[in-house]
Amino acid sequence: MELQEIDLNLLVVFNELLRQRRVSSVAATLGISQPAISNALNRLRKALGDELFLRTSKGMVPTPFAETLAEPIGYALGAIHSTLNVTSHFDPASSTRAFSIAMTDIGEIYFLPDLMKRLAKVAPGVSISTVRNQSDTLREDMERGNVDLAIGFLPDLKTGFFQRRLFRQKYVCLFRKGHPLAKTGMTMKAFLHSEHVSIIAEGTGHSMVDSAIQRAGIQRNVHLRVPHFVAVGHILQTTDLIAVVPEAYATRTLAPFDLVSAPCPIKIPDIAINVLWHARNHREPGNQWIRQLVFDEFSI
Repeated sequence: MELQEIDLNLLVVFNELLRQRRVSSVAATLGISQPAISNALNRLRKALGDELFLRTSKGMVPTPFAETLAEPIGYALGAIHSTLNVTSHFDPASSTRAFSIAMTDIGEIYFLPDLMKRLAKVAPGVSISTVRNQSDTLREDMERGNVDLAIGFLPDLKTGFFQRRLFRQKYVCLFRKGHPLAKTGMTMKAFLHSEHVSIIAEGTGHSMVDSAIQRAGIQRNVHLRVPHFVAVGHILQTTDLIAVVPEAYATRTLAPFDLVSAPCPIKIPDIAINVLWHARNHREPGNQWIRQLVFDEFSI
């Protein structure tokens, strides 16, 4: 098939159907009628020789062939959009742009206080919104320009993405200052006999903690499992539970929650914390500015 054989508008409809999965929603977004969307889909089906989307109770579900087209078409449309809307200059002092950054709750605790303080000085009109970087749709959201940056340990974001290393991250044990371990120290024996809180943090690099402990043949005495880090400081502050956490989290919670940290007796591999952006935004001035600011503020 040659490019002149297909209407670019059909690919726009295809891309929106992948994102929203409902004809009515796509029609509202693009400002055209539902019959027009259905007609565009039928034309695309005929041109590509595939059903592309199947109507179900959960909306329009893409076929396997449509899923193979999703990334290259999304990337191509994003590149065209960026090229047509490119600006030659970004002025942070006068900008009122809203940036979207994907990060975990640890990222919010570690990065946002200093980032917002810095923005208040150099870009007072700029705002930030965060989304979770373990979302199944993060790749698509960044391809479409809905998310400007991602910060964290994200080994799955490779093809079509750029990244810069901020720092390497190790894991430590965390517990309250009055804990018996604060006097005796964290040994392997103490680790085995302590009661643990386990943080699942599904979809993030933190899953390597349990994997590393299991490979070492260690069975932790887990008394509590939580899906994220938000409440961990509060929990450790008032119990004798201990937790294995990233050092960045520990540094932000020691003083507020009266906690102490100690080296973990189990060898857990360090992870790289990166700032990542999609190729579509590589030369976009605003994106260049925000990622450079993040790098300057947090790289070690």
